[in-house]
Amino acid sequence: MEIFAKDPLAKVVGMAEIKSKAPGADLAQKFGVPVVRDYREFLKMKHVDLVIDVTGNPLVERALQKIHRPNLAIIGGPSAKFMWQLIDARIRATSEIEKTLMRYQSLFRRYVKEEAESAVDEERTRIACEIHDGLVQTLVGLNFKMERCTELIEQEPDKCLALMQQGKRHLKHGIQEARQVVFNLRPGQYERLDLMAALSSYLKSYEQQNGVQVEFVPSGKDAVLDSKTKVFLFRIIQEALSNAHKHAKATRVAVHLKIGHDMLTGSVTDNGIGFDVQAVSKDPEKWDHFGLRGMKERARLLGGEAQWESVKGQGTTVTINIPLGRRDRIWNGQKS
Repeated sequence: MEIFAKDPLAKVVGMAEIKSKAPGADLAQKFGVPVVRDYREFLKMKHVDLVIDVTGNPLVERALQKIHRPNLAIIGGPSAKFMWQLIDARIRATSEIEKTLMRYQSLFRRYVKEEAESAVDEERTRIACEIHDGLVQTLVGLNFKMERCTELIEQEPDKCLALMQQGKRHLKHGIQEARQVVFNLRPGQYERLDLMAALSSYLKSYEQQNGVQVEFVPSGKDAVLDSKTKVFLFRIIQEALSNAHKHAKATRVAVHLKIGHDMLTGSVTDNGIGFDVQAVSKDPEKWDHFGLRGMKERARLLGGEAQWESVKGQGTTVTINIPLGRRDRIWNGQKS
């Protein structure tokens, strides 16, 4: 009843049921199908093409077999039972499929939530390392110089003055590092979602801060990108640049970004010391320390991939490929 009632190619004209409270009668009422006690009333109608007898009553079966009318098909006995079993099996299979899909959807949402939380933890670790390796070390050195000044201020004022001048420079450097950390957390262009401008501004700051020569070659319009793609891509490039300075000891870096109709491609190439990609990929500690896992996960959550090519003594190239156009991306269990 439920299948035929929803089929656009068929119309259920009525149902015969002697029990007024039978489940089939309730279902017929739900779909607006007329219910009568005597099946022969339907046989008087002109536009009945098919009668399905599921009563199992020999009297009804014999009565239906005596009917001879053109364009009227009657299914009863074992055929009707077999047909009914097929329909029932289809209903149960559909129900099982729906339950399975709901279960996998729940598991997938949990997985994505854990991935998102992992990305947040990695971001916190990266920020903590930036503060510890940069700003904290600067402040520790400044504190040491101030303590030394208190010892020399009366006995050797000239040395004390020199230390204060050094301390002033370190303090200025610490302020720059603090600003850099804040900028890395939230570039001003994020409010306007202008990826190219955000990268350009960041690269200028990166160049001045680290003394690394930067070449930036953008192509295409970032208006086609959603905000999550822009933020994730910015973080991937940011991590690659951080590795180029801190670990690769690079003096030159080239950042290429091309936004096409169906594909976004980007690359960060440095002239640093390089590393063994295969060896690092098998070492979880190094893989995490260099932020490679976070870069790869961000690219994957956008439906793309991040890859590394590196030779010791010949630099490193990070390549990012993100498919655009019609695709679904998952974030926090929702499609974007």
